[in-house]
Amino acid sequence: MAQRSIAIAGGGIAGLACAALLARRGERVVVFDRMAAPSAIGSGLILQPVGLAVLDEIGLAARMRSLGAPIRRLFGRAMPSNRVVLDVRYRALGGGAGEGLAVHRGALFEALFDAAREAGAEMEGGREVTGARDGRLTFAGGAVSPRFDLVVDALGVKSPLARHTPLPPLPFGALWCNVDWPDGPVAAPFDPNALEQRYEAARKMVGVLPIGSLRAGEQRQAAFFWSLRHADLAAWRAAPLDAWRQQALQLWPQAAPFISQVTNRDQLIFAAYCHGTRASPASPGMAHVGDSWHSASPQLGQGANMALLDALGLACALEANRDISLALDAYCRSRRGHIRLYQLASWMFTPAYQSDSRAIAFVRDWLMAPLSRVWPMPKILAALVAGSIGSPLSAIEATRDG
Repeated sequence: MAQRSIAIAGGGIAGLACAALLARRGERVVVFDRMAAPSAIGSGLILQPVGLAVLDEIGLAARMRSLGAPIRRLFGRAMPSNRVVLDVRYRALGGGAGEGLAVHRGALFEALFDAAREAGAEMEGGREVTGARDGRLTFAGGAVSPRFDLVVDALGVKSPLARHTPLPPLPFGALWCNVDWPDGPVAAPFDPNALEQRYEAARKMVGVLPIGSLRAGEQRQAAFFWSLRHADLAAWRAAPLDAWRQQALQLWPQAAPFISQVTNRDQLIFAAYCHGTRASPASPGMAHVGDSWHSASPQLGQGANMALLDALGLACALEANRDISLALDAYCRSRRGHIRLYQLASWMFTPAYQSDSRAIAFVRDWLMAPLSRVWPMPKILAALVAGSIGSPLSAIEATRDG
């Protein structure tokens, strides 16, 4: 069977997952990335059961479990009332349906990079992709690649290959950093297997996520984050760092062991988010994966998991169909329903945790929170967080089976 040539534009999570899965299936894969050497930017993320299933397919789930922190609960309180307004437990799924796994983004990146290289994917760094035409990529400076049978766009929400009006950022983003997980009695108030958050209405949010270690034997860490409006970013940068620390401590005094580790403004990276979906994830000779197809706020913790599912869906569709146009049609069918569902859910949930609306925050605290504890809502919310609503793995498996 003739080997097909596949160019992957972008060496992030989506691109590297595609590279590993496609190269393992015997395709010739070349990954082009603007970075001269591989690197990952970001803090922590939660791999949901659906994402871990894809890593199992690649052969990385055991490696990530050895580094990450199992997550069994998502928990949040509104302040100053101390009222519980978020409490999602994976055990509500029943039947040993699994749990989340919080990991350092860099650990996932390194694992996927190693897997792609070991599977035979070629890496070309220092290649800033600016366009694509007739199976060829163009690069900054005017260079053009050889022709490929398929181009995979994994360049993210600002991809120059997506050909759509740039998405405006959501009003709220977040400041992120990694800090050490504290030892001794000061760690006692914190659950090492939970994402914990505190809110002031929906205007302010502070959170702590245990993410395990970047590499074996290294210090366990946590991702610490603070919600921030885009419009307030310049003022935050101009104000003394101590003023921000006092705000964070006022909202969540018990988080002092984490907040005290933020001693330099450069530790905090501002992450902006967009919400939108391309009308089609494919065009002749090109497939879009991850954020270049669909992007959303991080409220449901699905970004990396969606990228992994896209990669598996594309790989299975290409495995089942030698004709690339038929494979791309199958890829679209396998992923479109799940993505639409989660895009809608993200759009609905985001204002409840990041917005200026007191009314929405009131509804969250006094209506949504009590209803979330009434059967069957605990199981539905756990399934939503786990990424399993819409049965994405079954839809992909159906593609594999033809």
